[in-house]
Amino acid sequence: MKGRQQYTKKLIIWIPVLLAILLFTMIFSVSIGSADINMMTVWLVICSKIPLIGEGIEQTWKDTTETIIWNIRMPRIVLGILVGAALALAGAIYQGVLRNPLADPFILGVSSGSALGAALVLLFGFESILFGQLTLPVVAFSSGLLTLFIVYTLARINRRLQMETLILAGVVVQAFIASMLSLILALSDEKMQTIMYWMMGSLALTDWSYNRVVLPFVLLSILFVAFLTRELNILALGEEAAYYSGVSVQKVRVVLLIVASLLTGVAVSVSGTIGFVGLIVPHMIRLIFGADYRLILPLSVIGGAIFLVGADTIARTILEPRELPIGIITAFLGAPFFGYLLRKKKSDYF
Repeated sequence: MKGRQQYTKKLIIWIPVLLAILLFTMIFSVSIGSADINMMTVWLVICSKIPLIGEGIEQTWKDTTETIIWNIRMPRIVLGILVGAALALAGAIYQGVLRNPLADPFILGVSSGSALGAALVLLFGFESILFGQLTLPVVAFSSGLLTLFIVYTLARINRRLQMETLILAGVVVQAFIASMLSLILALSDEKMQTIMYWMMGSLALTDWSYNRVVLPFVLLSILFVAFLTRELNILALGEEAAYYSGVSVQKVRVVLLIVASLLTGVAVSVSGTIGFVGLIVPHMIRLIFGADYRLILPLSVIGGAIFLVGADTIARTILEPRELPIGIITAFLGAPFFGYLLRKKKSDYF
C-alpha cells in the first residue's frame, strides 16, 4: 500500500512537470527558425485554433505567419512528440522484457525492414502512386511488420520463443537487410542523397496527415501497455519469479514485443531511422525515478517527446539555413551514453 502511494505521488508531481517542460519546448521550437516569430504570436495562433477559446481571439498577425506556425512547424513538432513517445516507450518495453539495459527499439530489425521498404519506394519513384503522399509511410510500416513476422518465425523453435534466439534472429535479418540497402544505394544514382537522408532520420517532409496516421497507434499502445505494468515489473525479477507469480511469461513477452515492434515500425515509417531515443530516455527515467515500470512507462513517453522535439530543433537550426538529419543529433548525444552503459554491470539497472 505504501509503495502504491509513493509511485502515485511521484506521478502526480512529475507528469505535470514534464508536460510543462514539453509545452515550453514546443513553444520555443515553434518560435525559432528562418522566419523570426515572437512567442506571444505563437501562443495566439495556437490558441486561435482551439475550439471555443479561439473564437474570442482577434487575428492581429499575417496569414503567412499563421501558415508558417500552424501548417509547417506545428505538424513537424507534433510528429516529433509522437515519434519520440513511441520510440521511448518501445525502448522501455524492450529493456524490461529482454532484461537487457542495452536493448533499444531497433533490436529485432523492424527499423531495418521499414527502411528497406522506404528505400524501394524512393528508388522506383512510387512516392505518390499507391496511397498518395502516405505511400512512403504505409509501405515502410508494412515492410517493418513483414520483417517482424520473419524474425518471430525464425526464432520459434518447437513452438517456443527463446529470448536469445529472438535476438540472434533479429541480428541475422538485420545483416541481410543491410546488404539489400547497400545494393539499393549502389543502384540509386541521383536518388542516393534522398534515400540516405531518409535513412538518417528526418521530420521535415510532413504535414497533419502524417500525424493522423501515427496518433491512433501511439495512443492505443500507451493505453494497452498501461495495463501490463505489473507484469513488466515481475518480468524484471526473472523468468522463474514471474512464473511462480502467476504470469504467463511466454504470452506476455510475445504480446509486449509485438506492441513495441509495432510502435517502432510506425515511428520509422514516418521519420526514418532515428537511433538512441529508446536507449537514452528510459535509462534516464530509470536512473532518476527507479525501476518501477508504473513510473518508467508514462514518464518515458513524455521524456521521449521532449528529447526528440529538442533534438529536431537543434537539427534544423544549428547550421541554418541548412538542416541536419535528426539521426545525427540523437547519435551524437546517444553514443557517449551507450558507451557509459557498456561500462556498467547489468545488475546496476535491474
